[in-house]
Amino acid sequence: MVRAIMHGCNGKMGQMITSLAKDDKELEIVAGIDIYTGIKNTYPVFETIEKCDVEADVVIDFSNASVVDELLDYCEKKQMPVVLCTTGLSEEQIEKTRRLSEKTAVLRSANMSLGINLLLRILKEATQVLAPAGFDIEIVEKHHNLKLDAPSGTALALADSVNKSMDNTYHYVYDRSRARQKRDQKEIGISAVRGGTIVGDHEVIYAGADEVIEFKHTAYSKAVFGKGAIEAAKFLAGKPAGHYDMSDVINL
Repeated sequence: MVRAIMHGCNGKMGQMITSLAKDDKELEIVAGIDIYTGIKNTYPVFETIEKCDVEADVVIDFSNASVVDELLDYCEKKQMPVVLCTTGLSEEQIEKTRRLSEKTAVLRSANMSLGINLLLRILKEATQVLAPAGFDIEIVEKHHNLKLDAPSGTALALADSVNKSMDNTYHYVYDRSRARQKRDQKEIGISAVRGGTIVGDHEVIYAGADEVIEFKHTAYSKAVFGKGAIEAAKFLAGKPAGHYDMSDVINL
């Protein structure tokens, strides 16, 4: 049985994963971390991870970028594998994550769903065909009105997948209102929509002369991310130091 600490246990995703884990025969949440302790859980909850004294095999993180540094320090000290799902990290935090992966197992993914990770692979192949043919590439992401970061980490991951397939020759444009000029062929436009209760909607558009090809992924429930996080935690527990992603979990 894999013993997991749920970092951000009383947030929406933390509670979703807690509920899913109750029916999982291979993983148990043995402790939670959250500054809000007003929810009754079946495991002990600590306000900070430094105060946690419960033995575990892996940390699942769905928290906030403001507390990720403390989490990374804890995982380095404890040599604790971590599934890092929090988005909106700074460049400094991403670099700190890379350094941590030299000492313990780290799985960082902007999106934990199987569908999105399959889409990342498909986009590489599509871009290698369509980009040289002159297709413009745009990404539109939609999320609920409570999401803090924009664009989403998943939108950036999609853009990165496209860009890497073309030797990182593209640049990203987030706002065209500041300059009146034609679109650059080497740009990827990324637009963010925030409204209602949209769980997550990502669309990658290849617009060419007289034809448009669209790849779209829609998440109807946060459960798809929770299930992915649990599978990632079971995969990561006991793994040697290194940087992993969901493609390792699902063997893509």
